[in-house]
Amino acid sequence: MASKFYVVWAGRETGIFTDWATCKKNVDGFNGARYKSFLTREEAEAAFGNAKPSAGTGGRAATGAKIKTYNAAEVNALPEQVKIFTDGGCEPNPGEAGSGVAVYVDNKVTELWYGLYSPMGTNNTAELNALHQGLLLAKDEIAKGKTAAVFSDSQYAIQCIVQWAKGWEKAGWKKKTGEIKNLELIKEIYALHQTLQDKVQVLHVNGHVGVQGNELADRMSILAIQSRETDFALYREPLDITAILATRSG
Repeated sequence: MASKFYVVWAGRETGIFTDWATCKKNVDGFNGARYKSFLTREEAEAAFGNAKPSAGTGGRAATGAKIKTYNAAEVNALPEQVKIFTDGGCEPNPGEAGSGVAVYVDNKVTELWYGLYSPMGTNNTAELNALHQGLLLAKDEIAKGKTAAVFSDSQYAIQCIVQWAKGWEKAGWKKKTGEIKNLELIKEIYALHQTLQDKVQVLHVNGHVGVQGNELADRMSILAIQSRETDFALYREPLDITAILATRSG
């Protein structure tokens, strides 16, 4: 069955989402919610990008929320020397959560990381934690004189740090539509991103569509849950990509 794309113009969070559960969470019980499903990302982006700012957009233009999704070929073609893929998992949601990262240098995997286990986390906190670690690794690479980009399959995590946080900060870390969930974590990541935004792109990839780095980060997030690793640990087993990808996905 073909997946759908869900545009939320007015909700707890606005944007383009790739699953109904996330869309539903953002619109259920929200006064004046505006949303619609589309069969293709292009239709969804056009509908969202052409919308004018309205209640529920947090005071920002909807056109500022468009996020390009990079496929595997586009990721490989990017010129950055270091490409860092981040992913978070949670089973169930909320429930046991963990984060994973895959680091590529010159399009070849060199390191895998996993951890930040929480016995009662959420998928969003796991994604934010993973993005945080990815940015910290990128900071180290930039300090070595290399170029770097960070990839996440969570539009929520990317939009929190790259788009929404700026408006929330200006408003005193408040929003009219209610509580900013994961606020302290978002503040910490946003502060880090502010120091890197001119040097490190944070880009979106879809999960489970053949982007190898995303798949490896996913497997590391599951390993974090299975091992209950609370630190963020370097994966020290051989980097047997085929074997790792054969393990359970999130």
